[in-house]
Amino acid sequence: MSATGQKLKVAAIQAEPAWNDLEGGVNKSIALIEQAAAQGAQVIGFPEVFIPGYPWSIWAHGPIDNASFMDEYFRNSLERDSPEMKRICAAVKEAGVFVVLGYSERYRGTLYIAQSFINENGVIVHHRRKIKPTHVERAYYGDGQGESLQTVVPSTKLPDVRIGGLNCWEHTQTLLRYYEYEQNVDGACYVAVATQVMTRDSFKRCRVDNFAYANNHPEHGGGFSMIYNPWADELVERLDPSKEGILIAEVDLSLKRLAKQNLDVVGHYCRPDQLSLRVNKHAARAVHYAADP
Repeated sequence: MSATGQKLKVAAIQAEPAWNDLEGGVNKSIALIEQAAAQGAQVIGFPEVFIPGYPWSIWAHGPIDNASFMDEYFRNSLERDSPEMKRICAAVKEAGVFVVLGYSERYRGTLYIAQSFINENGVIVHHRRKIKPTHVERAYYGDGQGESLQTVVPSTKLPDVRIGGLNCWEHTQTLLRYYEYEQNVDGACYVAVATQVMTRDSFKRCRVDNFAYANNHPEHGGGFSMIYNPWADELVERLDPSKEGILIAEVDLSLKRLAKQNLDVVGHYCRPDQLSLRVNKHAARAVHYAADP
């Protein structure tokens, strides 16, 4: 590591999903990975459930009225072990980047708000699910289990770089964030916020054309992507909330060292003899098998 620290380029994706279109979502994700890599990005973060888009209709309609839409959503959600995911992983390997992909995961009869951490070799080195879906999301998505408490994994090609990821309101889970600090996320910390946008033309397709929340600001789009340094300084120029784009910032990981020398809540500014966190990393199971006699 140089005197100024290791530097790398981080990208946050702000884009409109291919709504309820698995094939279109895979194609668009691959194209965005290729574009970000061509611009020098080494780590790329995607929005929550970018494939097949966030189902805003669940806030606008009840489960019975929305059943047909959500059946379509289920069928266009992405399976972790699937030909579609293999295509994405191959594109990641070809680009030589590290990607945190957010998607609606279809597993058996349940959906999960999932993140796959795909390393530079195109290998899913970690997979996690949002540990508690938010409000009405609970009518459609399952809970992440113990394995989803791991939120940080190392890069394969970038020495000493550790990459973390959480979904949306997981950032309000104080104990989960504390456990992420203990996993030594880089830096202390740089944050890439990646958000979807929804254009007015998509309102009817997404069943929010009569949703007051969406119509209060019909041209806003919902985008608020940004990349912050450990002192919450904005490192890039904001995009128009209704526009697609890729935010890329060069980050200097030596700032992590400086920030943690000042305040390390899992190190020198910690009192584990008085306050500590208990973590259960084992997944709960619906079926348990008795030991053989």
